Amino acid sequence: MIAPTGEFDVISIVPLEAEIETALAEHGSIVLDASGITFGDSMFLRLILTTNHRTDLRIAAPSPAISRLFQIVGADTVLNLYPTVDDALAA
Repeated sequence: MIAPTGEFDVISIVPLEAEIETALAEHGSIVLDASGITFGDSMFLRLILTTNHRTDLRIAAPSPAISRLFQIVGADTVLNLYPTVDDALAA
């Protein structure tokens, strides 16, 4: 499980990409606790959708801003979203 916090845009996305790559190499699937993510731009969305395509990505407790982003672009219909970390881990 990874639990990034803050804003993710074209400049700040690199550490999150590295964290995801490490988790994929070590575990093969990822639970992303998105409760602490306050902003995501198109680069963040690209990273999430690409990761979802590559592996079993489960997104837990998305913050209101991230939930809204996913709804606006329709990503909420293709992503595995869970209300809590426990629900995502149990899935």
